Amino acid sequence: MTAIGTILLFGAAIALMIVAIARFKIHPFLSILGTALLLAILLGIPLVKIPDVLGKGFSSIFTGIGLVIIFGTLIGNILERTGGAVALARAVERVVGKRHPQLAMMLIGWIVSIPVFCDSGFVLVSPIGKSLAKRSGASPAALMLALAAGLFASHVFIPPTPGPIAAAGMMGLENNLLLIIGLGAVISLLSLIPAYFFAGWIGKRISTTEPLSEITDTEKETRCNAAMSFLPIVVPIVLMALGSVASLVNLPPTLSDAFTFLGKPTIALMIALLCCIPLLMKQKMTGKFYDITQKALMTAGPIIFITAAGSVLGNVIVESGFIDIIKDFGDSLKTLGMLFPFIIATILKSAQGSSTVAITTTASMMGMFSDSGSMMSALGFTSPLAAALVVMAIGAGAMTVSHANDSYFWVVTGFGGIKARDGYRSMTLMTLIMGLTAIALIALAAAIFL
Repeated sequence: MTAIGTILLFGAAIALMIVAIARFKIHPFLSILGTALLLAILLGIPLVKIPDVLGKGFSSIFTGIGLVIIFGTLIGNILERTGGAVALARAVERVVGKRHPQLAMMLIGWIVSIPVFCDSGFVLVSPIGKSLAKRSGASPAALMLALAAGLFASHVFIPPTPGPIAAAGMMGLENNLLLIIGLGAVISLLSLIPAYFFAGWIGKRISTTEPLSEITDTEKETRCNAAMSFLPIVVPIVLMALGSVASLVNLPPTLSDAFTFLGKPTIALMIALLCCIPLLMKQKMTGKFYDITQKALMTAGPIIFITAAGSVLGNVIVESGFIDIIKDFGDSLKTLGMLFPFIIATILKSAQGSSTVAITTTASMMGMFSDSGSMMSALGFTSPLAAALVVMAIGAGAMTVSHANDSYFWVVTGFGGIKARDGYRSMTLMTLIMGLTAIALIALAAAIFL
């Protein structure tokens, strides 16, 4: 088969996968796995070798990033169930809310969605936004959109949200999560600047289904301590920072080994999970820890399996020799730079709706930066910084755009009291602005530092 024919075959297989997910509602796990198997056969991998190729790709996720996804999801569930997420929101509201209600809601969303899924975060925090709108006289629509933007930004860029964590692991950055967190924080906050002004502008031009006069303070008060709630977020970041220090500074061997151990993402998040115990005890919910864990495993399970299916697809791409063909077009593709993963993630996001699926599937196609047979290598992304920027580019694509096939779109319009037709000119357009801003910043950073 010619190089052009192979590329067309690959494109057709990916299109088939998207149609299977978006049109025929086949679960992403089966769609991605089926696409991987079909590609393995059509790209000429020997039939007797295919089971090993599939198994190797699948198992690599469980030995790498699986536990990190589980711990991150469990921490988020505990903060959600104990009221810790609301306590975080209240703390930000007290500091910023009175004078800058829209900024307060955006920052609240940005912080809450680091450990909590953006859908759940919006449901939890939106009553605070409505109450703040009534007390401040600000546009409820503007506050709801500001909250939605803040939640979405950290959801696609900052671990321990499963999407960014999975992408980091699949691209060989599982021990560089601090780099991902730092870059994700910067890119997400900068992408929120135009979103802030857009939300304020469009918020004056659309109305919500719940006028200010009808809004009541129905959100549940929480006795949860804000400092306790911040602890599970701050502790793993500090520990991973210590791990980075150990690799950069000449320390005594014992201290270096201890810092390196504590800085491993799995250990850091395990310790962060222990930091959640005081929250459970304070809220007298230790008896519900089993149920919370069970729910977290049910949430993390599909993410891990979809990520594992994506890893299978990535392994098929490597084993088939497809990368050698891509290298023949390397100069042309290199001119796209960070736009290449961004475009793939954008197509996947817009077609099937899930940001997590878009992130994990695109990351699986890109492969590990240290693997000479990966797409990353073919495109010249062979350093940890380059790989981290690719993770950011994938995240930017995964937020472009939120529309009718995205559950988050309906959560924001439904719980935010925004009419669906106004959702397209507000939520959809806002996520487009955020995604384009983010990829512009990432491309600029790549041009300067790579």
